Formats: sequence, structure tokens, C-alpha cells
Amino acid sequence: MRVARQARLVDPHEIRENPENPRLIFRQEELDELESSIAAQGVLVPLSVFVDGGHYVLLDGERRWRCALKLSLGRVPVLTQPKPTRLQNIMMMFAIHNARKAWDPLPTAYKLRDLEKEFKQREGRDPTEAELAQLASMNRGEIRRLRTLLGLPAEYRRDLMKELEKPRSEQVLTVDHVLETTKGVTSLEKRGIVAAGERESLRRAIITKFRNKIETNTVAPRQLARIARAVERDEISLVAAKRVVRRLAADPTFTIEAAFRASVEHIDFEHSLEQQARRVEQYLHQHIDRDYPTGPNLREALVQLRNSIDQFLRR
Repeated sequence: MRVARQARLVDPHEIRENPENPRLIFRQEELDELESSIAAQGVLVPLSVFVDGGHYVLLDGERRWRCALKLSLGRVPVLTQPKPTRLQNIMMMFAIHNARKAWDPLPTAYKLRDLEKEFKQREGRDPTEAELAQLASMNRGEIRRLRTLLGLPAEYRRDLMKELEKPRSEQVLTVDHVLETTKGVTSLEKRGIVAAGERESLRRAIITKFRNKIETNTVAPRQLARIARAVERDEISLVAAKRVVRRLAADPTFTIEAAFRASVEHIDFEHSLEQQARRVEQYLHQHIDRDYPTGPNLREALVQLRNSIDQFLRR
């Protein structure tokens, strides 16, 4: 095997894992696949390391290193980098791995918190969102999402970490389930549909529905925000919204879709139809103002639309 001139071969037992690695979950099926490749071809891409206390410390290549140890390889290729500060170490870990397969969000959020603390210790202030995004080689939307994860109650974060330890094929509950549910419940609380003391029981009830596969649509909680908007617009009463939401919390088989159908689906549909009608009206006025000729296809479509409107209004 040819390696770059700056690479050297070292005993993998002389290498230590990096305590700042945001990747906390190493799924066995992924390791098995990589192990088979390394057993057949060896370690083709050198590990990146730095020297600390007489040992090599990983910057990049922990999965390759783990497989090399399991296969009892005597030597692996490494590229040695200058020893970084802790802040530089965390930043390098983010930069190296962000270009590869996405990390699990929650472990990444934990390491992002460490990055914030290290910045504050050095600079004497908290980083701005833009600074943190630059430090972690992420966009600001990703930073906000990870910070939201850190704001979840500890029990949810524990549940999600336990779920991440399972093989992907066995995972049911995801970070997106919890985040979407949290946003949906928050929208109800802002409109007074859910009291502060009811918020947690509703969130737990919906998450349990996801875990039990009663809810299967990850974005279904977004319909809770549509219920909240209907109350804000006085399209349904607060009492009616509270009634359906309380059933959602109490009935383990009652879905968000069912709650939406029972409360605001027809109003939401009618609101969309109203917007479309106003848009058609606007286009017709523009057509007249511009003195465009009316083609036969448009005329036929408008006649059909007029007939449908007449039929609709005669109901």
C-alpha cells in the first residue's frame, strides 16, 4: 500500500481516542461493514493524530482505529498534526467530520455546548450565534436546532440517547419527533389552548404515540400550529380547541390527524380556497387591465369555473 510521504505506520495500541469527539455513537453494523473492508484491503486512508503525553490522540479516523484494534493489526498509517488547544481541538473535530456522514444531532449538541464553554473561557463572553456557527463549521439554522435540543428536559435527552444506541433498523423515536412535538405544543400554549401545567403531559402523550407507532408522520405535530392559528383567527372557539387537544393528551389512540379533522380541517381548507379565489380574481383584473385577448382554452376554463361556483353557491 502506498501512503503519502508524511504518513507513518504506528501501532494502533499507541493511539488514544479523542475526548472531544462529538461522535458518541458507533453503531455495530456500520463498524462491521468497515471492518470487512479493512480486513480485505487494509486501512487505505491514514488516521489524523497529534502527540500528547507520549501517545497519539485521534483527530480523524476513530472508526478505522477501532476496527484495526479488533482485527489486531500491527500497524496503521497516520498523519501527525501539531497539538491543538482544547478550543482548536473541538473546532477541528467539527470541521473534519462535518464534511462527512452526518453525526447524530444530540451528541453533536452536547459537544457544541463544550465549544461554547471553551470560547467563553477564552474570550470572557458567550459566542454569538454567527460566531458559534463559524467555529463549528455549521450554518446558523443547524446551530439553533442543536441549541433547541439542549433545552429539552433531561428525560427526553436520555430517551433519545438510549434510542441512538440501538441499530438504526430498531430505532423508533427520533430527534425530529421530539422537536416537532415541542414546537407544536408550544404553539398551542402561546394561544392559551394548553396551560403551562398541561404542556408536559401533552408532549409526553404525543411522543408516546410516536414510540408506539400510533403516530407515524414526523411532521404531523405541525397541524397543532394550524389549530392554534384557527383560534387566533376566531375560526374556531377556544373551548372547541381545548376539548380536542385534551382528548389528544388523554386518548392513546387518538391521533393528531384525527384531532385536526375534528376541529379545523374544513376551516383550514376553506381558508385555502378563499386565498385561491382571491388570486383568480386578481389575475382576472390584471388580464382586463392589460387588455389581453381571451383565448378559447381560458374562456372554456372560466365558463367551467363559473358553473362550479354557481353550483357551490346554490348548496
